[in-house]
Amino acid sequence: MKLVIGLGNPGKKYERTRHNVGFLVIDQIASENGVKVKSKRCNALVGEWSSRSEKVVLAKPQVYMNRSGETVRALIREFNASPQDIVLVYDDLDLPFGRIRVRSKGSAGGHRGVASVIESLAGAQFHRVRVGIGRPPEGMDSADYVLEPFSAREVAELDSVVSRASQAVTCLLDDGSEKAMAQFNRAP
Repeated sequence: MKLVIGLGNPGKKYERTRHNVGFLVIDQIASENGVKVKSKRCNALVGEWSSRSEKVVLAKPQVYMNRSGETVRALIREFNASPQDIVLVYDDLDLPFGRIRVRSKGSAGGHRGVASVIESLAGAQFHRVRVGIGRPPEGMDSADYVLEPFSAREVAELDSVVSRASQAVTCLLDDGSEKAMAQFNRAP
């Protein structure tokens, strides 16, 4: 079993912001596989399907980003999973817009949602699919930048970026982290 968890903030106000790219990727995977991510469990919206005979749970925590760990820990208990079964999908300021980076371990890199997950899992490692959103313009606070909608230029490329991130998750699930890293960690 695998838990694919996209990080974001709940509510209409945040729907198309940079910080919610994890939710967009979950929605894309769900759409591609005919899954409805609507069931409410463990403070998350979840949907389930099977990929190559393995159960996959898609989840969008419905708590604010910096409390994501509570929901991830509850989902692990609910589905009798382990941290190694998790694929966490989230935005990354340190990657240029559109770059995808797959990792099977690492630090929070300043991302409060990821820090919350790491803390809730007592430092246990899990898979990550990081989606680059780029750095804010000079003089702009990072916290404000991630909560803003994508720019017009980014919106024009967003479907392609989300699709590529979805493919990275699917590759990770089907073929493992080594193959996913080799295929998606290079520039598109």
